Amino acid sequence: MAKRALIMVGASRSNGPPHIQAAQRLGLHPITLAADPTQYDYLAAKGIEAIRIDTGNLDALIHECTRLRATYDIAGITGFAGLDESIPATVGKLCRHFGLPGPNPASVERCCDKYTQRQLLAEAGVPMPAYQLAANATEVESSAAEIGLPVVVKPAMGCGSIGVRLCRNVDELAEHTTYLLGGKHVGRSSPRILVEEFAQGPVHVVNLMGNEVIGITAYEFGPPPYFVVRECASPAPLTDEEHQRIADVSLSCLRALGLGWGPSNIEFRWTKRGPVVIEVNPRLGGGEPELIRLAYGVDLITEHIKLAIGEEWDLRTRHSQIVAVRSLVPDRDGILDWIDGGSRAAAVPGVVEVKLYVEPKTPIVRKGDCRDSMGYVIAVSASLAQSKAILQRAVDLIGWSITPFPRLGK
Repeated sequence: MAKRALIMVGASRSNGPPHIQAAQRLGLHPITLAADPTQYDYLAAKGIEAIRIDTGNLDALIHECTRLRATYDIAGITGFAGLDESIPATVGKLCRHFGLPGPNPASVERCCDKYTQRQLLAEAGVPMPAYQLAANATEVESSAAEIGLPVVVKPAMGCGSIGVRLCRNVDELAEHTTYLLGGKHVGRSSPRILVEEFAQGPVHVVNLMGNEVIGITAYEFGPPPYFVVRECASPAPLTDEEHQRIADVSLSCLRALGLGWGPSNIEFRWTKRGPVVIEVNPRLGGGEPELIRLAYGVDLITEHIKLAIGEEWDLRTRHSQIVAVRSLVPDRDGILDWIDGGSRAAAVPGVVEVKLYVEPKTPIVRKGDCRDSMGYVIAVSASLAQSKAILQRAVDLIGWSITPFPRLGK
């Protein structure tokens, strides 16, 4: 009898390992299809079957899955956006092709184009920042003038805050526009640029499975002009009324975009006019499933895999505790001389995980997005104040030294 396999398109250093573990617990053989499997140490460390393939080539993926079907019973197909926002739609197309459960690829594709997403949400009356689409420097400049500085400027396609910047004056606007139009940022070097009003207020991310709100996480970013996550806490400290308003708008987003199969996460800012939608993502958020598991006892990854292989899911909350996470972000570029204290931090009561991504002698080059993190610390307790205090105690035990790169001409 053929072994039941779960195909995973793409890879992820945050959500990848728990997907592997969950698949194996469900009696599935995980197979990763990735552009460069060697980038992800968890694949080699766990001896996971990984196949190098162009994840942007649907025909190649269909061919590879057809080949694998000669050996395995393919129970389901899932995937990770990573730095490629097109993968969730590709997964939907693969599921359709092989007659497996999956998201509507057309809905996912529309959602992944941030301008199309904004248009659909606007038509449904969902509260959002003012926005305009620009194709060149002149249009970016006139859009910013109409909306009013400061503005957030970002690629119309992309994820992980890559290419996203707060532009506070005309110089920053011109600099970032040149950068985006030059196609140097990771992802599609599309000239389509979104210029948006800077919605100010606390950041919240809503995690949904199907049409059910599972949990809401509060986020804090580092200093502008970038949106690099420094800290988050789940559940977010919200009143019942605030929670309900965010939940109601979240479900309006899903209806407007034709979503509602499987996982999604929605980023909000709580502004003077209440919750304003920044972005809807038709997938699991990076690292979010672990927060939800620790805070609510709901394993989003396992339940998502169950859905993908046609089994019944269980989204019941099993416990309630407060999770706080600190991302370890460098304050300068250079060579990492040393980083230590991880084991001491992990020994602090209430700390559930310490992860360091970097090794000494690694070059550190900040990009102003999700790739800047050198690791993280997670703490759990019965109260937000206590979880934050545990977190601070642990982070204080971790240290590092970065020697700046030599300046040219020195």
